[in-house]
Amino acid sequence: MATEESASVMDDYETLISTTDVELLKRAWRNEKAAPEILQFESSLVQRIKEQIELADSIFAEIISSGSTSEGSQFLCFVMVLFGDYVEFDLLVGPGMQIEKYLFYVLKTDEYLNRLSKQEQMFARRCTDDLGSHLDETVLAKLPDNYQSILKQSITSEEDDMVPVPRLDTFVICKAKQYLSGLDFEPEYSMEITEMERDLLTFVCYKFIKKPLENGKIDLV
Repeated sequence: MATEESASVMDDYETLISTTDVELLKRAWRNEKAAPEILQFESSLVQRIKEQIELADSIFAEIISSGSTSEGSQFLCFVMVLFGDYVEFDLLVGPGMQIEKYLFYVLKTDEYLNRLSKQEQMFARRCTDDLGSHLDETVLAKLPDNYQSILKQSITSEEDDMVPVPRLDTFVICKAKQYLSGLDFEPEYSMEITEMERDLLTFVCYKFIKKPLENGKIDLV
């Protein structure tokens, strides 16, 4: 009985910890880095984190300006402020690498464009304009008329065959946060994956677990 109670307490603790903003931030960061596509911008989480960072900055500034703390405490405050700046930088700038990778595809695909924050959309459009201007001046203007497109290999191409596309058939490592059955996956892939055990590392094609990932039932590693 004691063992069962201990296990229950531990499960409750892990559940509580997993819902904190720190853990949600770590999860969003890992998933963004490991996914072969751009994920949905988590505006509410980012806003809460920014507010916490701003609050911490103001508290640390008051502590340092008061001069009532030791040099060690002031140094700790300084380190914490730098850490807050780093977290904010990674939240707002880190996903830019994914945006740059699929820049032109994102801007022509409403599904992906709508996943970005307003700042990220501005960043993507500015990068597209700058890159287009740079390539026009340095490369494209010197090529024959049929090959001056930044999106197509030639004007005879029916599709934008120069634009990188997210590879959803990429294999990833993931783990389920709970037991999942075939019903949790996309119907067309339910025969490929019939179940996943909780916390068991699985090497699987990304498109098979796309739906439970978006629903928060799976974490990428």
